[in-house]
Amino acid sequence: MQLTGPAPATAKTYWLEHAWLGTHVEPGVALEVSADGRIAALRTGAQTPPPGAEILRGLTLPGLANAHSHAFHRALRGAVQVGSGTFWTWRELMYRAAQNLTPDSYFALARAVYAEMALAGITNVGEFHYVHHAPGGTPYADPNAMGEALIEAAAAAGIRITLLDTAYLSSGFGEAPNAHQRRFSDGSADAWAARVDALKPRPHALIGAAVHSVRAVPADQLATVARWAEERGAPLHVHLSEQTAENDACQAAHGRTPAQLLADHGVLGPRTTGVHNTHLTDADIALLGGSGTGTCMCPTTERDLADGIGPATRLQRAGSPLSLGSDSHAVIDLLEEARAMELNERLRSRTRGHWTANALLTAATADGHAALGLPDAGRLEAGALADFTTVALDSVRTAGPLPRLGAETAVFAATASDVRHTVVAGRHVVRDGTHTLVENVPSALSEAIATLRA
Repeated sequence: MQLTGPAPATAKTYWLEHAWLGTHVEPGVALEVSADGRIAALRTGAQTPPPGAEILRGLTLPGLANAHSHAFHRALRGAVQVGSGTFWTWRELMYRAAQNLTPDSYFALARAVYAEMALAGITNVGEFHYVHHAPGGTPYADPNAMGEALIEAAAAAGIRITLLDTAYLSSGFGEAPNAHQRRFSDGSADAWAARVDALKPRPHALIGAAVHSVRAVPADQLATVARWAEERGAPLHVHLSEQTAENDACQAAHGRTPAQLLADHGVLGPRTTGVHNTHLTDADIALLGGSGTGTCMCPTTERDLADGIGPATRLQRAGSPLSLGSDSHAVIDLLEEARAMELNERLRSRTRGHWTANALLTAATADGHAALGLPDAGRLEAGALADFTTVALDSVRTAGPLPRLGAETAVFAATASDVRHTVVAGRHVVRDGTHTLVENVPSALSEAIATLRA
């Protein structure tokens, strides 16, 4: 593995031509970064750049948080769009890609994928990681070799990572893992916890936990995963009610919905995020909202896999904070995820304006970082992590609107291609649309994906 990362942070000043401050767009903002990579001060009304400041033209936002990622799914882009099928036929192609991963090949692929995320303005990724062992299920000499590869890949790409190490123990409600899934399984939740205990956080990396799904973790072992996360104050994520078939199987096995089963075993709560939350009952929505459990919507994957449209508006009204993820990486574009959440709801309800642009950007920034265990990120304010990204306001997509409408322009017109700069801990990771650490991101992606096909 090529272990490289950004240089240490130094104190500096950025001048933001326009900045989104959570409620409005402010012109002329001087942002001072301290040597510890945090925002030391923010000064509005700076009509001209201070001497020596780095100038960021366009609209600067807090760094985007990709709250749900499976990095190796990036290798499926294009291939799984051929022909027709369902989530379950897609899953067979996903298994084949997973079988070819090694620690070295996963590092190379994830480094390229995380560099693509940086180019899209993403400064923090929640990696829902379950490919733990060698094919067949034999642990590597370092049982966490695959997780370590992901942590180092994020460093090499210059972004933060919350490694959501995932318990995946069953092929479905107590059935043994199938041949593809053996490398995902530790055998028991206790063995999973013992392995994960050896993973240590780093300045750019947090360690969290995940329950893959109620079908993949037996009910009597759910509490072990929840307790591990609770004792460490770590974020806990879970795929929840993504498919109606899973709901039906859970009802047959346990006489209750997946959300009810998770509640019974202490999985729900304010540090927990349900991913997808697509096919929920009224009682499920009340459970999630009442417990403060978050919801991570992944609209581009949910539409690509024909999963359905989750009840995001009802969940938020019930008390479930919303975040966004690119999941299978059909595209990597958090602005598109934000736009799609609103537009999906418009198609379902045949009314417009369910979320303001400010609310959608909050889901993509502050609430996404909070879901990943970083409540001090996602805001342009003193004391926050100095992670931010700048979107061009003069591209063919964004030219024309008044700058004060920058939030609306970013959400409803811009794409990842309009990102000009990405700064993490005060350091330029993307400058003028070019990654500063990964020389040729398209080539890195092509080479890493070709290796998995060999």
